[in-house]
Order: sequence, then C-alpha cells, then structure tokens
Amino acid sequence: MSDLVGTSGPDRGTGTAPDRGPLPETPAVGTRSGAETPPPGGGHGTIRNQAVTAASLMAVLGVVYGDIGTSPLYALSSTINIISDHAPPSRWEILGIESLIFWSLILVVTVKYVALIMRADNNGEGGILALMALAQRVAPGPKLRATLGLVGIVGACLFFGDGTITPAISVLSAVEGLEVSLPSAAEVVLPIALVVIIALFSLQWCGTGRVGRVFGPVMLLWFLAIGVVGAAEVIRHPFVLQALLPHHAVQFILHHGYMAFIALGAVVLSVTGAEALYADMGHFGRRPIRAAWVALVLPSLALNYLGQGALIIGNPAAIKNPFFLLCPSWAQLPMVILATLATVIASQAMITGAFSVARQTIQLGYFPRMRVLHTNANEEGQIYVPQVNRALAVGVVLLVLAFRSSANLASAYGIAVTGTFMCTCVLAMVVFRRVYKWSRLASVAVFGGFFLLDATFFAANALKIPQGGWVPLLLSVVLTTLMTTWKTGRGLILNRWRQDSLPLNSFLARLPQSRTLRVPGIAIFLTANAEYVPACLLHNLKHNKVLHERVLFVTVQNLDQPEADAGGRMKVEELAPNIHRVTIRVGFMESPNLPRALEELGAHGVDFDPMQASYFINREVLVRGTIPKMRLWRMSLFLVMARNAVPAIEFFRIPSDRVVELGVRIAI
Repeated sequence: MSDLVGTSGPDRGTGTAPDRGPLPETPAVGTRSGAETPPPGGGHGTIRNQAVTAASLMAVLGVVYGDIGTSPLYALSSTINIISDHAPPSRWEILGIESLIFWSLILVVTVKYVALIMRADNNGEGGILALMALAQRVAPGPKLRATLGLVGIVGACLFFGDGTITPAISVLSAVEGLEVSLPSAAEVVLPIALVVIIALFSLQWCGTGRVGRVFGPVMLLWFLAIGVVGAAEVIRHPFVLQALLPHHAVQFILHHGYMAFIALGAVVLSVTGAEALYADMGHFGRRPIRAAWVALVLPSLALNYLGQGALIIGNPAAIKNPFFLLCPSWAQLPMVILATLATVIASQAMITGAFSVARQTIQLGYFPRMRVLHTNANEEGQIYVPQVNRALAVGVVLLVLAFRSSANLASAYGIAVTGTFMCTCVLAMVVFRRVYKWSRLASVAVFGGFFLLDATFFAANALKIPQGGWVPLLLSVVLTTLMTTWKTGRGLILNRWRQDSLPLNSFLARLPQSRTLRVPGIAIFLTANAEYVPACLLHNLKHNKVLHERVLFVTVQNLDQPEADAGGRMKVEELAPNIHRVTIRVGFMESPNLPRALEELGAHGVDFDPMQASYFINREVLVRGTIPKMRLWRMSLFLVMARNAVPAIEFFRIPSDRVVELGVRIAI
C-alpha cells in the first residue's frame, strides 16, 4: 500500500474542500434559468427580463428605488442647515442649493449610472464586484488586475458601510416626522425606530419576493404623494423653477466658497442609493430600471425638492422640517406612516444588496463560507444570509443608540457612498476602454470627470469624519483587512498543495500494479487542484487500505462571470476504468448544490446513484509553520476566520449521512 500512499503525512497540504478550512468556496451548482452566453470578446451578456411591464416596473420601485426615493426626508434640510447656522438663507441661496441637488441627480444618477454605467453588465449582472470581475478579465498584466481587485473590494466594503447607515438614518428621519404633528412624541421617536428596525431584520428570512409584492405599490404611492405635494407648492411659487438653471449652482459655489464646499457633503445625500440601480440590474434588467427612473422617480424627486425650497422661501420657519410641513396639516400624520413604510423599503433594498455582495465576496474567494438560504425556488438572486443579517442588525441598532437622531447620523452618511462612487469610476474607466473600445481620451475625459466630481463629494464628506464619518471608514478598513487576509491565507494554502501533493498521473500509473482492495460504491473526492491526488484519498488508503469501485475526482471552478454558460457547466474525463475527473463550473452569483450537479453525470455517460455515493472531506487543523508566511496577528485572524467558516457539507448541501471526514494538519 505504501507505493500508492507515497509521502502522505500529518502536515501534507490538501486538495479537497475542507470542512471548516479556508479552501476555495464554490457557488450554487446546477442550472439557472435564463442564463445567457457572453458574446465573444465582450465579457458581458444580454440582461434577462428586459421587457418593461407593469409588474417589472412595480418590482423595480419596490426594491431598487427605496434608498434614493427617501432622500427628500433629510437631504435638503441637512444642506440648508449648514448655511442657516449663520443667518436665514436668502432666496438666491435656496435656489443655489436646489440647483446643486437637481444637477447632482442629473449628472451622477441619470448620466453616470442610468445612461453609462448600466451598459457595463457582466453576463447580465451589475454591481461593483461584477464590474471588478469584468475589469480584471480585460486588464493587461497581473499587477493591474490585483490593483483593480483591491479597488473593487474597497468599494464593496464601503457599500457595507452604506448598508449599515441607511436603515438607521432612513427610519429615524421618518419617525421623527411625528414631532411635527405631535411635539410631545419626541420621547418615543427612538423606541419606535428601534422597534421598526428590529422587526425589519426579523422578517428577512421570509425573502424579498414576498415583501417586494407589498413594497411596489407602497413605493408607487410614495413617489406619487411626494411629487403631488411638491408640485402643489411649485404651482403656488413657480419662480423656484429657476433652480433648474445650472448658473444658480455656480453662483452659490462662487459666493460661498468654502461654505459651499461643506454644503456639498450634504448635497450628496440626495444621490445615495444610486449604486443600487446598478447593483440590482441583474434582477430586473436595465430597461425597467431606466424607464422607472425617467418616467416617475426623477420627476417626483425633482418636484418634491423644488416644492420644499419654495416652501422655505415663502415661510423660513419651515426650515425645521420642510418635508412634512410641505403636506397639509391633515395629511402630515398619514405621510409619517407612509414615510416610515418607505424607509423600511429603503432599508430593505440595502439589506438585500448586502446579501448579494456578501455572496459575491464568498464566491470570489475573499471571505469564508457562510450559510446562504434561497427564499424563492425560481429566483436565484433572492437569498438570505443569516450571519450578514445578524451583523447588520446589531450594527444598525448600535448606530441608532449612539447617534439618536437623523441629523447626527447625516454626519456619518455620505462618505461611504462617495467612496463607492469613486471606486466604480475607476473600474468603469477600464471596462469602457477595453470592452467597449472607447478611445483613451474619451474614457479618461468622461469617467475622469465623474471621478473628480465624486472626489469633490468625498472630500466634502471627509470633513465630517470627526463627527461620525469615521464609522463607515472604520468598517471599511476592518472588512478590507478581513478580506485581504483571507485571500492571502488561501493563496498560501494553495501553494502548500502544490508543494506537498502527489501528482494524479503518478498515482494512476501505479494503481494497476498495486493490490488495493476495491469495495462497492462511489467515492467522491473534492479537490481544488485537479492535477493532484486529494489528501483524504491518500489517508483513506493508508488507514482503511481500500478504494471504491468507482471514483470521482470533483473540482469546482469559480468563474469570474455571474453564471456558467448553460452548455458548459460540467466536463467529465475518464482517467482510468471507473475513475473519472469531473469539473463543475459555476459563476460567482450562484450558490452550491453539489449532489444536484452530480445528477447530471448521466448525460455524460457516467452512472450515478446518489444512494451509493460517499463524500470524502478533510477536517483540517491549521497551524503556524516553522517559517511563517504571515504576520502573527494576521495569522491569528486567519485562523479565527477559518474556524468560523460554514462546514463544507452545509455549504455544498451534501447530505450529512453520506460524508466521511478525515483529519489532516496543515502548517502555513
């Protein structure tokens, strides 16, 4: 038996997917309806569900536009409060602020995201990680690819910071509307906000599909309501329409100088949620998102902002809460209720986005395995990640208790959003240059210009770091450290595999001459490197001295596209009689189901009976090597993350009664 086992020892690297170790995670295996084959050389595919129907528009309103749709609750008042600290704002100052907000909506959201960025889909999917994967695919040279990977990860981590602050500031700003009609309710604002937030996170397990059916009509009513009350005030004071002329924004900036720069930190609150348009593109398609923005969302937002400005010009006392005072007295309490529902929806959009981004980081190898639950049997994108949900819930509650008001939270908001904007610009510049064949001048001029705009917004928000802007930055630094540590540790283990593993060809060449006992059944060995023998097979030979009649070496390849092509998910090679190599390709938007994927072996001429299959998996113990390749603090962090990774049998959805675990020690 020793001639087959070779040098297998306690410190050998392993090629199998571990139980709790840091080996390559794999996404959902199996087919997903609607997958498109990317066009040759383009790296981007045709987005699914392109049709603009009433149902698709309603779904878009309920999921995509919750965040940016609730910005009128706090964006204008926060900006004006910066100016009014010295004296009540004059008419031309209000027009200047209105012009800044309107043209931010036009340039950042309409032109940058709706018209340009949403063209760059990665096989139908959007979001900063999908854009990162597309940029890396076309980038020349490993150094540039690594740099673009870091840019994408930083942007994703900032997105998590945004996802933590959005529920806190949105719900607080809505519940604070009670103080307009009921000043005595100030004491109950915080408890009510906490109840709403806890209820929101407690219902996530139901899935976005069920909640979305309710959210769509609510958001339709919301946009109609804020548009109507804004239009009514604009009709009474039509002079406010002058704010649509950009020279008012320029005049405001030139006159106020540094104070205008500070005000930009609040103006950017009007475009928070723009990234959600791109992130949710894979769920609904670009056409419904664009149609909803142009036909309803943008006009409603513009009318409401203009109406608030007209109200403040006519009644300076309305500056304390212009959004709710814009409503007639009889409609203020119903508007508070509607606003609370809308902010819950806004929070839901960010939470859903956080689930999707978390799964993408797992599939791209930047984070340990986590439990991913599918809440809709027909929609792959509707998922629930319990660990992320709990972490977000704790973070949001702590933010509410620490800042206690939406005005205070506005200091922490914005820096994460603008940071993500900047990262998206860098990646888009590469994609439009390499994929869409824009000239260097055009790509730099367009996205370089947007980068300067975003950098200005970011710099303005950086002034708020001492007042709370440090919160999303700290969260981003922590998450980036975790992700880069995980990626580095996994790379070290892969290198250890290459050093210690036995080449598969050598093993197969010696197998016919050995007297290894073959026993009935199917043995499935998960291996990250198809060219080497899995360590658990060698340990099984060494200790049990048997080999199954049929052996499958299964390798799961993570692709840098959201989904594997429908016809190329599985490749089967016969290495020896009754010994096959199976390669399963999956995209980073998919979640794992290994048994279901192996059921397709019959179509490749390999009989597979799941009741005869045994899955051999390593239970790894990671230890610090004699010559460590990582700093002690980072190694300790990596080991903690490895120990808390979801077990492979759960992540790959392998039946627990079909699993054989073998211990192995790995020194790195």
